[in-house]
Amino acid sequence: MTLRIPFQVKLFLSLVAFSCLLLALLGAVLFHFIDRQLHHDIGQRARVQASEIALMPDLALKVANRDLAGIARLIQPLRNQSDASFIVIGDVREQHLYHSESPERINLPMIGGDNAEVLQGKTIISARQGGIGFSLRSKAPIRNAQNEVIGIVSVGYLTSYINSINARILWQAALYGVVLLLLLFMFSWVFTRNVKKQMFWLEPKAIALLVRQQKALLEAMYEGVFAINAERQLISINRAARELLDIRQSESEILGKPLAAVLQTPPTFFTGEKMPDDGHHHDQITVLNQRQVIVNRVPIELEPGKESGWVFSFRDKNDINTLSSQLSQVKRYADNLRIMRHEQMNWTATLAGLLQMQRYDDAMRYIEAQSEGAQAALDFVSTRFTSPALCGLLLGKYVSAREKGIELTFDPACQLAHQPTAISETELMSIIGNLLDNAVEATLQTASPYSPVALYISDRNHELVIEVADQGRGVDDSLKPILFEQGVTSKPTRPDALTGSDHGIGLYLVASYVRQAGGSIEIADNAPQGAIFTVFIPLTVTEATGQHHE
Repeated sequence: MTLRIPFQVKLFLSLVAFSCLLLALLGAVLFHFIDRQLHHDIGQRARVQASEIALMPDLALKVANRDLAGIARLIQPLRNQSDASFIVIGDVREQHLYHSESPERINLPMIGGDNAEVLQGKTIISARQGGIGFSLRSKAPIRNAQNEVIGIVSVGYLTSYINSINARILWQAALYGVVLLLLLFMFSWVFTRNVKKQMFWLEPKAIALLVRQQKALLEAMYEGVFAINAERQLISINRAARELLDIRQSESEILGKPLAAVLQTPPTFFTGEKMPDDGHHHDQITVLNQRQVIVNRVPIELEPGKESGWVFSFRDKNDINTLSSQLSQVKRYADNLRIMRHEQMNWTATLAGLLQMQRYDDAMRYIEAQSEGAQAALDFVSTRFTSPALCGLLLGKYVSAREKGIELTFDPACQLAHQPTAISETELMSIIGNLLDNAVEATLQTASPYSPVALYISDRNHELVIEVADQGRGVDDSLKPILFEQGVTSKPTRPDALTGSDHGIGLYLVASYVRQAGGSIEIADNAPQGAIFTVFIPLTVTEATGQHHE
């Protein structure tokens, strides 16, 4: 089984190895420059001492007379004060007249072969093998009163002395290097740990696998998905999103572009300066590239509370509408059948009792009374509205309200021969059905007997007007400006009457459909109590831009 070293350990060891190599190279370069500078400084020190000794008048006289004892008495005090390894005095024949470290070498030849230039009157610095070892030395000529060279002064430092100085410097540098290396160890460990934390403690292979899985998941999703960063630039988009938005470019061509350059009409939901609320938003109806979609938004948070981008998923609203329409139609049929079955059973039981008692005249009058109201409503709706679906909706709402003890009345001026082009039949039925359900629910909150709910629908004057009036508890003035926002309801203690949920979605959907059709919606107080909801929708798209109701 192969031992797998974690990424953090690999990175740490790599940083440590690189740091050690860098410190070693830096130490070698520094040692080279320090050694050169030390040799230069010691050479200059030896030169200064040799030149100063050579200029002593008494020394020139004693060298000329070969006064060996006098030379020793003159130079020995200087030797005691100097840090040089040796001081040597020689004559023009290159023989020792004085040697501070090897007196036995007096009258013996000087070693090194570097005296020729000195005898010519030059002061030199050289590194040669001498009588007591290899040394760095400086030699200066001794001159008499006639300025003639009569001797040589040599002041030198053994390489062992220089190496001891280098070793001391190197030892100090090594201590600093060890401290620096420990600091680098600590920095490397903290740095690698922080890198691993930024990678969510995942190994590079695991990250690569996650990226590939994410790509596969995005491409396998039926919904459109795209993501943007904090600068509103596109960072990811799947195939379904490109198809739904009719984007012909490939993914690589649009990644990194501003969202406004990809979406033809990006709404403020995406491009606002500040994303509202907590960054989450679900089931918002909007239009992207001339396609009506339902969008969800989730923030990308690398740190808690700090949004670094957003992920959007959306689906074609027509798909949802089709399913919703089918489910709503089935629900309406089921409700109507339940209501009709309940009333039919009551009628049948009453009629059977009258017939059993042989009260035939009362039975006839009962049949006529029960059918009169329903038949009148059926005749009115079928003659004033051309849409069979709308007729069915209104009759169903009529029967449903009647079962609850509420009369649904139709204004005699009602008519609808032409449906607005900017709104579908399903959306129109949703608007009317939600408003009627809201009015019935508000009426049920009052004491019985309940007041009727009035409905007015008309397509006169080139616009569709829908007005629903109830005499329920009404709407507080503080709620009116925000009543059509998602999640707001005038019934805080009860589930929302429009959707059967606690989210207050009914009036929000009504307002969304009306705005998308270029219309407007108003709310006013009814007399003596209750509320009146009025919807204005232009019959054609061109009229939607030319008129506006406040």
